[in-house]
Amino acid sequence: MEYSPPPLFKQGPSALARLVFFVLLALALLISDARFKTLEIVRGVLGAGLYPLQRAALVPRDIFMGAADLAVTSATLRSENDKLRTKDLQLSQQANTAAGLAAENAHLRALLQLSQRSTTESLPAEIQYDTRDPFTQKVVIGRGAQQGIQNGSPVVNEDGVIGQVTRVFPLQAEVTLLTDKDQAVPVQIVRTGLRSVIYGTPKGDTLDLRFVPISADVQTGDELVTSGLDGVYPPGLPVAKVVRVDKQADTAFARVICLPIAPVRGARQLLVLHYVNNVPPRPPEEPDAATVAKEAKAKKGGKAPDAKAAADKAPVKPGEKPAAEKPAAVQKPTTGKTADKAPAKPATTTAAEKKSATEKKPAADKTAKPQATPGAQP
Repeated sequence: MEYSPPPLFKQGPSALARLVFFVLLALALLISDARFKTLEIVRGVLGAGLYPLQRAALVPRDIFMGAADLAVTSATLRSENDKLRTKDLQLSQQANTAAGLAAENAHLRALLQLSQRSTTESLPAEIQYDTRDPFTQKVVIGRGAQQGIQNGSPVVNEDGVIGQVTRVFPLQAEVTLLTDKDQAVPVQIVRTGLRSVIYGTPKGDTLDLRFVPISADVQTGDELVTSGLDGVYPPGLPVAKVVRVDKQADTAFARVICLPIAPVRGARQLLVLHYVNNVPPRPPEEPDAATVAKEAKAKKGGKAPDAKAAADKAPVKPGEKPAAEKPAAVQKPTTGKTADKAPAKPATTTAAEKKSATEKKPAADKTAKPQATPGAQP
């Protein structure tokens, strides 16, 4: 006898039929929501209804995280406040000193009648993203040609030089950072005034100060600033600090490793400088007197030196004098056109030739003057 549940507990279709139905319903809802976004309203209503429950469940976690953040934030704010106070005092002292130096500089320039060499304008900008090339040190800022950004403008922050604008778009600009391997900045050492050029490295973490002689006075800790001799960077901007100096006897230049003063990769807000150099352009170089004399002598000589050089280079046979030492050939003077066109005859003549010449002599006397006997010696 087959066992079956009592009619009181037997309700609806079987479990397998329910499973198939709900699986098909779930698939239909997934496809319709993915294709036609039919469940957006339902999802929004459910999210709004369940949000209070979610916030209530997250209250203990938020209290714990808030207390930890408050403690860390208060400690950080205290330390930053102390640093800012110290920096404020230093900047106030530097501002007072700079004001006095500016007044003294203006007085000395007026006394010596010197004009201001340069003017610098700044434009704030913010980095938007890095470039796609991982082998270059470049970023893109949110200012372009419409905001007054120019190609080649230096880019700085409050600590020092960051890089240089190398490409300008209408609303954006590309900045090559100071640590890029193709970037070069003319600098000078503050302590000694030695001028050189600093380059980026392929790794992009250090700087290389090149063309420094071994005998130069360079020490670890020296600060490098822009020299301003290139007309691109204003003078006096902090660039780098020397961290290592290697001097080897087999090389003419020392290897000087530097680190940038400004956080090149950590900067977010920047200043783009529009540096206008009022120094007049370099005068054209004039050739010296020796070069002018050589060119004049070459033009005056013409082709004669070339002919003489060719004659000197001609091969000389054994027992023969060079062409320059040979005497000029003596030519026999001739008169009349007939003499110029008359072919040379052998020195000895036969009897038949003499007879024919005698017969033709009267006719030749009427046309041209008598010629010299062929083969006669002068």
